[in-house]
Parts: sequence; C-alpha cells; structure tokens
Amino acid sequence: MNTALDNRPIVMPPRHGSTARRVVAGMLLPVITAAIAVVGLRVPVSAPFPAAAAVAFGLVLVGALSAAVLGRAPERVPQWQVTLGPLAAAVALTASRIGDEATGGQHRAARAVATLAVLFLVAVWVHLLLALPDGQLAGRSRQAGTVLAYAGAAATGIALTIAGRPLAAGAVALIWPLATACALPAVRLRYLAAAGRDRERMQWMSVGAVLAADCALVVVVLHVLVDWPGPVAAATAGCAIFLPLGMIAGEVRGLGPAGGRVLVQVLSVAGFTIVVAAIYLVIVFGIGTPPHDSGDRAVLGLSMVAAAVAAIGYLPARDRLVASATRFVYGAKEAPDEALRTFGSRLTRAIPMDELLLQLAESLRKTMGLTRAEVYTGAGDVLERAVSVPDAGPRSIVVTARERPIVTRAGVSGSAWASVWLPQLLEGRPHEQLRVAPASHGGELLGLIVVERPAAADSFSEDDDRVLTELARQVGLAFHNAQLDTALQTTLDELRGQAEALRESRARIVASGDAERRRVERNLHDGAQQNLVALAINLRLARDIVADDPAAAAEMLDELGVEVKRTIQELRELAHGIYPPLLADRGLGEALRAAASRSPLAVEVVSEGISRYTPEIEAAVYFCCLEALQNAAKHAPDSRVEVRIWEDSGGLLFSVNDDGPGFDAERARKGHGFVNMADRLGAISGTVRWQSEPGHGAQIHGSIPLA
Repeated sequence: MNTALDNRPIVMPPRHGSTARRVVAGMLLPVITAAIAVVGLRVPVSAPFPAAAAVAFGLVLVGALSAAVLGRAPERVPQWQVTLGPLAAAVALTASRIGDEATGGQHRAARAVATLAVLFLVAVWVHLLLALPDGQLAGRSRQAGTVLAYAGAAATGIALTIAGRPLAAGAVALIWPLATACALPAVRLRYLAAAGRDRERMQWMSVGAVLAADCALVVVVLHVLVDWPGPVAAATAGCAIFLPLGMIAGEVRGLGPAGGRVLVQVLSVAGFTIVVAAIYLVIVFGIGTPPHDSGDRAVLGLSMVAAAVAAIGYLPARDRLVASATRFVYGAKEAPDEALRTFGSRLTRAIPMDELLLQLAESLRKTMGLTRAEVYTGAGDVLERAVSVPDAGPRSIVVTARERPIVTRAGVSGSAWASVWLPQLLEGRPHEQLRVAPASHGGELLGLIVVERPAAADSFSEDDDRVLTELARQVGLAFHNAQLDTALQTTLDELRGQAEALRESRARIVASGDAERRRVERNLHDGAQQNLVALAINLRLARDIVADDPAAAAEMLDELGVEVKRTIQELRELAHGIYPPLLADRGLGEALRAAASRSPLAVEVVSEGISRYTPEIEAAVYFCCLEALQNAAKHAPDSRVEVRIWEDSGGLLFSVNDDGPGFDAERARKGHGFVNMADRLGAISGTVRWQSEPGHGAQIHGSIPLA
C-alpha cells in the first residue's frame, strides 16, 4: 500500500447545492438588500430626513456588504442568518419610510410590513446566536428556541397588525436585549465546546458585540449627564457597526489567533466603563444634582474626560510610582518582600545552590538593612554555615536529637529563643537583634536562615517575619529538591555502572562461549576424531587379514576394543567439561562429591536440605565450585577444603572455604577466575563474594535468588 497516497487529505468534490447557496447568500440577497435600501433612501418624504434614519440605512448597507463577504465564506459560517438580517432591516426601514409618505390602506400595509420585518430581524438575531459558530442548530432545545423566536415574532406582528398599532421604538429597545439575554447561555455553552477556527470566529463576534454595547452605554450615559450627543438614538444605533466588523475580522485568518487576547482587553475595558458610568450616575443623581445649564454640563463633561485620561494613564505610570514610593519609604533599600520575589524567580536548577544562597543573603541584607545575613545547611546533627554576607568564613553548630524537633517546628524566633535552643548562634553578638528562621520540609530540619541587626536599629517588623517565614519555606523546599536531585543522580550513576557492567559481562560471556566452542571443536578434532579415523583404518585391515591370519586379526580386534574404550573415555571426559551427566541425573550434591573425589585436595562436600533446581542454576553453582577447587589446588596445594550448599531466605547459597595461606582479595577480583564466576552468577541474578587475608585461608560465598 502506498502510504504517501494514504496520508494525503481527502478533497471532496464541490456540491451543486453548496455552490447555489453561496451564490444566493453571497451575491443575490446582498444585492437585493442594497437595492431595497437605495429605494428607501430615494423615497421622498415631507419631514426632514432624521439622523437616526441615515445611520440605520448606513448600517443596512454595511450589513449587506458583510453578508456578501460572509455569504461566500466556507461552510462552517452562519450564512443565511447573516444574510437575512440586513435584508429584514432594509425591508423594515424602506417600508417605514413608504408608510410615512403613503396614506390610507398603503400606510397601514407599509406599517404592517415594517413591524413584521423588525420582529423578523429580532428572530433572525436569536437564530444567529443559537446557531453560532457554524450555522447549525445542534440539539432540540436550540431548534425549539429558534422556532419559538420566529413564532413569537410572527404572532406579535400579526396581533399588532390586526390591532392597527405600530411597534414602538421603546418596545424594540426592550425586546432586543431580552431576546439576547435568553440566548446567551446557549452561546456560552457553544463557546466552551468550540475549538480552532470556530472559537476564533466566536471571539471576534464577541469583540464586536461587547464594543457595540460598551459604546452604546457610553453614548447613553453621556446623553443623560451632559445632554450630548443630541440624536442619541442615531448614535446608539451607529454603535452596531462593530457587529459586522467583528464577524468580518473573524474570517481573516491573520487576525483569528488574536481574537482571545483582544476579547480579554475589550472585556476589561467594558467592565471599567460600567464601573465609571455607575459611579457618575450614582454621584450625580444620588448624591448631587444633575446639571441645569450648558456651563454645568461642560464642567461635568470635562471631569469625565479627565477621569478617563487619568484611568488610562495610571497603568503605565503605576510601576514608576511604586518604585518612587518604595525608595521614599525604605530609602536606598528595597521593600522587604523584594527578596522573596527575587528568590522565587531565581529558584531553578540552572543556578547552583551555593550561588542561589549567596544571592539570597545579599538580597536580605539589602532589603532589610541587616549587618549580616547567614544561611546554614545540613541534614544531620551538624549544620554548616554555607554562605554569609559579609563573609565570615566556615562555622558549624550542633543540633542534638533533643533540640532538633523543637527547632524544626519553631517559626521565626529572636535572640531569647536562640539563647535557649541554639546558644551557639549568639557567640560574638550578645547585644544584636537576631532572627532565626528554620528551613524544613516534611518535618525534617534542612537548614537555618539567620539575620542580624544592630541593637540601636529598627526592630524587626511583622512584614520582616512574614518574609523570613516564606523564604524559609522556599529554602527548605529548595534543599529538599537538591537532595532529591543528588539521590536521583546517584541512582542514575549506579544504573549506568550496572548497565556498563552488564554490557561487559555479556560481552565476556559471548567471548567465553565462543572460546569454549572452539575448544570443544579442537578437542574433538585432535582427540576423538583421530581415534575414530584410526579405528576405521584398523577395522579395514582386520577385515583384509581375517581370512589369511585369523590369530593376527583376533589380536588386532582386541586392540581395537581397547581403542574404542579409550575413545569413549575421551568423549565422556569432553562431555563432562560441558555439562556433567551426573549433574543432570543426580543433582548438585552427587556431582560435587564426584568432582571432589577427583581433586588432589582433601575436599568435604556438605549439602543441607537442597533439592533439584533449573539446569542454569545447577550448572552455575557446579562450575563456580569447580573453579574455586581449581584455584585452591593451584594456590593452596596442601589445604583442606569444605564445600557447603544450602537454602536460606528464598535463595540458594554456597561457600568454598580452605585453610591455605590466603591471598589478596582485591587483586583476586581482577583475575580470570573471579570474573568467570561473577559472570556466571550475574547472568541468573546471583552474586559472588571473595574473602581472604594472607595467612588465614580463603572463603568464596555465592548466592542465587530462587523466586
């Protein structure tokens, strides 16, 4: 199978239905919307053309443009809702203007169309919110909500038409926010479930909606407080321009990833705007008096502008103001919690612990106005002074088992406490102010932070003690992490050493196996094979002379019988070196006793409570004992040897002890015999240990787990 072809994306052929929808939603309906809006603009009316109508028609044209852009977007876009919204608005505005000009039945018909179109626009808005971000109504609840919105709009429009009553602008201003509020929970759920481009589209549409609402709020508050702008309805309606702009921005792939960050900033600005608007409304109408003339309104407007500028400019200036205030209050040194902040930011494995503690001591001395700052470390009974600023050299203090629990549980303590539990800290500074903060973790004392001020200096404050307490906690955690790192590094080094030893052991085993195979081949070729070839030749000679000289043939056959026995013995000895038959038949005890009988030494074999084991275990123990006997025969020819095998604690143990002159165990561990024994036992998770001193014999102990 061609995986390159299998991994290619599957491109579906374009569907005619999809193309038709794009043509209708992206071209036909926007053109119709613009045409209806132009007709409405050209309808002559006797009344002057209001600003609200101009803004509304402008919004309709912008909506038609956005519908043309979004209607030609990919499938996962609410095409129909976006396209039908401006169309309904254009119909409503044009019908309303025609109704203002017409009389009689035409007037009532145009008003009815305008009412139905406005209510239909609200229903389309609800449909758009429920279908975000892909235009699909997933779930029966969303479908039911959409049907209810259209049905409610139709019923309300028909009822108003029958009653002959127009739809008031105030009613629209009330219905629209209520319908939006009802749809917002469903929009929130869709947003949480959306991802990728869908979430980006919803973020940018939310940016447009929040900006529109925020600007409308600002317009209304300004109109209420300072009576500006005059045509508040037109200005408020104009804020809706952010809705289509937000939806268009969501379709620009370059802007998509920035939607989340922009939405966060817009929401924060909107929240700040609501707070400021509420404060002004409460102060002006609740505590003070509203402005009565243009002078009062101008003063109030300027104060609002000043408040907005101050709020915007405070954030960039805040850091500099805080730094200046800190220098004014604390002088040249920094705030007490600066050491806590800087230590937490430097607490990484990239900085060595000694350097980190030195930076901590320097920072403490600078921020707290200290004469000395010290850090002690240690996990045992002795704590060593790791760093001191200024440098005072090394020093040790002893914390006994009786004092350790008290010091570990103590918080930040002073000189009186130190005189009882750590009097060594007061040596050389009997009158200075002292603070001792134990650094512990998990109930274990890992170090101390000791700071010192002159007796005439300011006393340590609660902020100083709080900073020292938190620093001691962080230092204890750092010490604990350092211990874990050290233990982990030690374990890694041990594992690397074991892996290297295992690799070398395996290489030696392979080399030993190859050498053993070559030895067997050589012995067969030089020994048994030559004897068998000679036997074959002698058998042919015997056959040739049996008729002529029977006596000579009989004598030759007797010699051949002796040669056959000798060859059998050679093969048996060769096989005995590979795997003794007696070991396979009778087990370790009998095989070792037989081997001991062939040894030139006086050997005693003791096997206590052993049974049969796997061939690997029995072979490893047998050949290790044989190796030990050979070493004893070589280095202690007149000694007595005891071979002992037993089971204990789930393992098979053996020992070979002799009373010879002994040897240097360290040098012996580098020898070929010890390496062979270690490799044999290591292959089955066993261990071997040699003990010997010159003049005190030798002891070889081995163990193999049986689990």
